[in-house]
Amino acid sequence: MSPEHSRARTRTVINAMSIDVEDWFQVSALAPYVARDHWDSMPFRAEANVELLLELLAAHDTQATFFTLGWIAERHPGIVRRIVAAGHELASHGYGHQRATELSPDAFRDDVSRSRALLEDISGKAVIGYRAPSFSIGRDNLWALDTLAEAGYRYSSSIYPVAHDHYGMPEASRFAFLTGRGLLEIPATSLRLGGRNFPASGGGYFRLLPYRISRWGIERVNRVDKEAAVFYCHPWEFDPLQPRLPGVDLKTRFRHYVNLDRNRDKLERLLQDFNWSTLAQVFGTRIGGQA
Repeated sequence: MSPEHSRARTRTVINAMSIDVEDWFQVSALAPYVARDHWDSMPFRAEANVELLLELLAAHDTQATFFTLGWIAERHPGIVRRIVAAGHELASHGYGHQRATELSPDAFRDDVSRSRALLEDISGKAVIGYRAPSFSIGRDNLWALDTLAEAGYRYSSSIYPVAHDHYGMPEASRFAFLTGRGLLEIPATSLRLGGRNFPASGGGYFRLLPYRISRWGIERVNRVDKEAAVFYCHPWEFDPLQPRLPGVDLKTRFRHYVNLDRNRDKLERLLQDFNWSTLAQVFGTRIGGQA
């Protein structure tokens, strides 16, 4: 089969496009360099960057799920209203971008309930989806999935079935599965190669690696696994003019700043090469406890 024929076949699959709405200074890797109580004094760039993504999605007639921080929604409600007005799905990224692994069960419940209430109050829409900051639900805090169901969420996209220095649960299912409380967990997409799972969902890997690798990975999931891929990115990843923090270690600087100037063109190619929609649309028949 020719590459062109293969690509035409994968375009019949509808994949899930998602955007984690957080600003550049809220990234977990920069937490050692930006104190949480300094956030309000940092240059706010998320609004312009979300607008850029909304324009790109509109140009390609694509709907996406925007996992949005309650902290941002509370201070800049216009972002939430703009997302909803453009026809996208609004979902929760928690309130203050604290990893679920850093929160007690009570604190986690308060965080996810607060963010959902804020988003629903501002948008006037039901919020059924949640993504933990840094995919921070895994083997040591699976109780968080029950808490999400109790808080009124119907699906989560919070487990990454890979080995990573900041997160990961490689033994988890690579594809959507129902939890005990009927919550649908939709893991970030991975590739199974040589007995290991490798990231294939976007984020830093999409920014750092050649586009053809990301395209190949999504095509493989569509064609070989016959599953929809779940892609994610952040508004700050399309902002090459964002401030550069002094004193950042080399590893973090590489992860955060490399290829910011190339990411917009890569996303446009991705939107052209595949069909995309929201997580609620792609997984809708399984959300809410359906098999």
